[in-house]
Amino acid sequence: MAHNFSFRWIRIAAIGAVLAMSTLSAQAQFVCGGHSDLVAGLAQAFQQKQIGYGVVGQAAIVEIYVSASGTWTMLVTDVQGRSCIIATGEGWENTLAVTTTAKGI
Repeated sequence: MAHNFSFRWIRIAAIGAVLAMSTLSAQAQFVCGGHSDLVAGLAQAFQQKQIGYGVVGQAAIVEIYVSASGTWTMLVTDVQGRSCIIATGEGWENTLAVTTTAKGI
């Protein structure tokens, strides 16, 4: 168990270091970069795939990426095309099955 825990944090640190090479302000806490680069990094490092997205007015698009093991990432892309990882976690659970008849929810 301790070996898996250490390896997971090493992978997180490695992907964070690669993604942090993008232009970030000194005060930023988010990892930002090109959308395709961030998505490729999530797929390669964590086997995460997009499960959904939503539009935030005319300001941004929010995407959720999840792996089969339950790790998840929230990615936001603004109108200038800059994408940032704003939240990550573990233990993702799908609680609502959305169907074409449930669009009114």
